[in-house]
Amino acid sequence: MKGENGFLLTEEGNVFAGKLFGYPAPAAGELEALSHHRAAGEVVFNTGMCGYHEILTDPSYTGQIVTMTYPLVGNYGCDEAWSETLSSSRQEGYRVKAAGLVIRSLYTGPVPAGRMTLDTFLKQNHTPGLTEVDTRALTIGIRDNGMPRGVILKGGTPDAAALTGEERAAGLAFLKAFPEMTGRNLARGQSTGQAELHNQDGKPLVALIDCGIKDNIRRLLVEAGCAVKVYPMDTPAAQVLGEDPAGILVSNGPGDPAVLVDLVDNLKLMIGKRPLYGICLGHQLLALALGGQTGKMKFGHHGVNNPVRDERTGKVYVTSQNHGFEVLESSLPSDVEVWFRNANDGTIEGIRSDARQLLTAQFHPEAAPGPEDTFWIFREFLDLVKYTASKENA
Repeated sequence: MKGENGFLLTEEGNVFAGKLFGYPAPAAGELEALSHHRAAGEVVFNTGMCGYHEILTDPSYTGQIVTMTYPLVGNYGCDEAWSETLSSSRQEGYRVKAAGLVIRSLYTGPVPAGRMTLDTFLKQNHTPGLTEVDTRALTIGIRDNGMPRGVILKGGTPDAAALTGEERAAGLAFLKAFPEMTGRNLARGQSTGQAELHNQDGKPLVALIDCGIKDNIRRLLVEAGCAVKVYPMDTPAAQVLGEDPAGILVSNGPGDPAVLVDLVDNLKLMIGKRPLYGICLGHQLLALALGGQTGKMKFGHHGVNNPVRDERTGKVYVTSQNHGFEVLESSLPSDVEVWFRNANDGTIEGIRSDARQLLTAQFHPEAAPGPEDTFWIFREFLDLVKYTASKENA
């Protein structure tokens, strides 16, 4: 496949040339009409060697252009069954949540029967892609300078070798006005529109607060035998607690946790009432509800190969991660324990408070595809849920 020439323009003025695929990218003159969820966003890199379908459909990547550091992408196609978007009503309906995809080399050969090509999948989901890009240079720039805002553009003609000065100026003006990730409330647009009960005959009942959930979280709870009620993120605490769940899980999701003040206040009312477990954004939100603070990371953690140390045992696990914000350790109350720590940079990867029956993980123990090293954390949460329920019923 030989696409037309395209470009990734970043807010620093850097231009990365390549070939367009997927859904048509906008021209510089079309930027004013551009949806904030397509073609433009914060540029991040992901170090996974596989999992591009799950990455693209993960609501946590809303508002981000994903660069894959592994050079060959698309070689096993796409299958709707792998999608991490919850298969229910969403306020923003496309399966792909990332704003765009940037890669070194697009596989264009045949894919297994029943699957579609990556190019077709992106076309169906109105998401532009850019291949034949120097992703090494782009990744090094993000590592050294942080995650810039960027936009994928087509040139004035299909064979344009570069953006014109006018096109570049229009793109930079657009990016200057484009919102930074800090301060963005993206979770609300990815939360389910209504409460939904899954596996209604299961036990125990787990309440799932949807901030942009990866569907494998729900699937794993159902496979464990639980009844799972998924709630919109703005559901009042009294309503959730009034339905008497045995435990509450706060999901992953996109955007800045610090702006979700109403949700944090809601979670404060749940702490200590039921066992609580937070994943990724849920981890950050529970830390805020405990009185902690969060901050923006330079380039975040995005990949399926991040080492995390259990501070209780000293054991290191390989984890899947996607986050650009972190919990600030100095802000945590004294009775909250750092449970997991990133073995590379020492940042917090999970907290716990046994007295408050609260567990969190910044990484994704439910990751699919990805390492299964930390599936046991779900069992630990469910053991806590069942133990608490048995005490109340004694």
